[in-house]
Amino acid sequence: MYRTGDMRLIAGANTAIAGTFVIANLPAGSFRAVVSILGYNSKTIELINLTENATVSLGTIRLKAVNTTLSEVTIVAKLPVIETRIDKLIYNAAADVTSQGGTALDALKKAPMVAVDIDGNVELQGNGNIRFLINGKPSTVLGKSITDALQGIPASDIKNIEIITSPGAKYDAAGTAGIINIVMKENKLRGVGGSINTSAGTRIETIAANVGARWKNVGVNAFVNGTYKPSAAVINTSDRHSFNPSKDTITEFFQQRRSPIRRDSYNIGLSFDWSPSPKNLFTGSISQSKFSFHGTGITPGFEHTYLSSGALLSTILSTRYTTGVSIQKTVDVNLSYKRKFVKDGHELEFSYTSSSGMPYDYSAQLTTYPDGQLSALGLTAIVPGRNKEQDIALDYSLPISSGYSLETGVKAVLENIFSKVTTDSLSKAGTYVTDAGATYRFNFRRNIYAAYFSGSFSLFKDFINGKAGLRYETTYNSSDFAGPAIPKDQILAPSVLIQHKIREGQSMILSYTYRIERPDYEDLNPFVNIIDPHNLSEGNPLLKTEKGHQYKLAFNDAIGNSANLSVSVYYNYNKDDLQPFITYYPTIIVNGNNYTGVSLSKPENIGSQVAYGANANGSWSIGRLDLRSDLMIRYLSNRVQGFADVNGVSYRLNLNADYSIGTNWIAEGFINYDSKRTNFQNTRPGFLVYTLALKKQLFAKKVNIGITATDPFNKYTNQQSSAYGSNFYQTVFRQEPNRSFGIFLSYKFGNTTIKKEKGTDVASGSN
Repeated sequence: MYRTGDMRLIAGANTAIAGTFVIANLPAGSFRAVVSILGYNSKTIELINLTENATVSLGTIRLKAVNTTLSEVTIVAKLPVIETRIDKLIYNAAADVTSQGGTALDALKKAPMVAVDIDGNVELQGNGNIRFLINGKPSTVLGKSITDALQGIPASDIKNIEIITSPGAKYDAAGTAGIINIVMKENKLRGVGGSINTSAGTRIETIAANVGARWKNVGVNAFVNGTYKPSAAVINTSDRHSFNPSKDTITEFFQQRRSPIRRDSYNIGLSFDWSPSPKNLFTGSISQSKFSFHGTGITPGFEHTYLSSGALLSTILSTRYTTGVSIQKTVDVNLSYKRKFVKDGHELEFSYTSSSGMPYDYSAQLTTYPDGQLSALGLTAIVPGRNKEQDIALDYSLPISSGYSLETGVKAVLENIFSKVTTDSLSKAGTYVTDAGATYRFNFRRNIYAAYFSGSFSLFKDFINGKAGLRYETTYNSSDFAGPAIPKDQILAPSVLIQHKIREGQSMILSYTYRIERPDYEDLNPFVNIIDPHNLSEGNPLLKTEKGHQYKLAFNDAIGNSANLSVSVYYNYNKDDLQPFITYYPTIIVNGNNYTGVSLSKPENIGSQVAYGANANGSWSIGRLDLRSDLMIRYLSNRVQGFADVNGVSYRLNLNADYSIGTNWIAEGFINYDSKRTNFQNTRPGFLVYTLALKKQLFAKKVNIGITATDPFNKYTNQQSSAYGSNFYQTVFRQEPNRSFGIFLSYKFGNTTIKKEKGTDVASGSN
């Protein structure tokens, strides 16, 4: 729709399947309508006179087919790296240069509101309790070690990353930080086409191949990818000081560990979609993944005990040798059926997801005392396991009228985790024998049943648009270990989102969501991990579910075609906050054995946590130069009964710039700074990293070759953190080998087409 005599677009609409359309809320005046579709001549309807609150029918509009056949057409569009939607932000990783030679973790570092530290821990708006999905579905591969799983997904296989900080009632309530959905690439066009992406470098090597075929109403897509991170040594220096209640003696325990770590992975999968009729769609996929971690370490150390006067009482020297192997194999199966009805948006969908994993862990440690003061300590632990999650969901949506619709659905999540731990300890005779106290079987089941109802609405002539809903979830937990039963929970999770559109591309959004964080299997497992005899950890079967209230106000503005800006402020309150609590014991008995100088980490519902802050991200195109930035500032307060409040301010900033040199060269630079953070019992270190990249496009942009460099002038990224309790304090200095140089290559092949039925024209092009 255009005003008569004006070339500026006022409004528009796509037709429904039946060809009908409605364009609402036009001002009074004189207009012309332009109707077009590929393969037909456009039609212009002049002088449509609208009075206030009037409705005008344009009747049946007939278009004439173009009489000539189009030759091959290449369609080129520049995809924006960041897109803003009413309920999410989308980071289009496929449009980014520097992330292409890396993994999903490298892509997440550049996503708005997301922070990734040097160790690969991911946070959303400063909160690590994130619900991760792949193509909108859960996977057990993301349950055991998120970091290892994300390092096993090549960034070149990722289409985009959806950042959902205010999920509606249709989403699972888990994840007090929100949801990150990683959407993988697939071919949606007709014909056969695909891509091959590979990279090689000093810190990581990747390869990914994707091919898709589509004919008539059937599509098939296959992929295979793999990553390899060669062995690199992390240097970890720990210095802990502890003291007795009277503080007349002080013990210093010092360790310096050098631990080479190697990782590798592969993923392979096949998906299909079949639409036997325009109103019926079947989709499915099957994939297999494997992630492996191999690490060794040598840790010399000493333990000095002093009088408060400074006089040395005793010294114990030690050397600890460690080996660790972790392998995770996973098979994911997804099936769904969608039924569309006559009215556009009227749908019924049934989906089934099964994710089966086979984790295997092996760890060994041997601690020797060169001066012979103590007997050597050693153990080996073999932990094979099985885990399975099945999700069954039924969703129904019904449009009521213009601006009003309803959604409802039910879901069952069935989880089963089984592990068998066999531990052998070094005896005084110098042989390894089975340790009965640390050998066990653990079978854990969790069933979650959910139902939701939500509605979309439009009020005051579209002055306010929104969505409100309520989700009910009940959880049943069971396990075969002796002791108190794991608490079950029932929750009602409301959510509401209200948008006021100021003008086209500019809006204000206010939202509230209720989110939870259930304890993981590792958090609930009551058995003690003694692989490091001076730093033990155990689970807590009495943990309760963390509850979170999230409030957010956001302003989004698309400034013409060259810039966009998104600014938000938020307030989050968590009750029964889940955090590890560290206690120092001069002596502790575990499974009948005495351990001295031990820090024991155990998850607890420590109290409440309040966080509020602001986030701003935007992009700006100036000719050949594209700039974008993301800034986050956060205030955090931990409130624990019996302890003083722990407060702190942190901030994060990243800057990205890419410049087109001529028609086929692109240069890009990315810098990321994350400040240190004060948490309850510890401070997390900050860091600064930057990446440079240069890409060359060849053969009509079917081939891309480029080079990348990360922290080229720093061999290590240095980090210093601290932890403290009532009778100890500890500093840790960590040197992470982050410097890398690499090269990447991508190739697109095949021809894809957009076809209409027989007797009409065809538009085709190279993929």
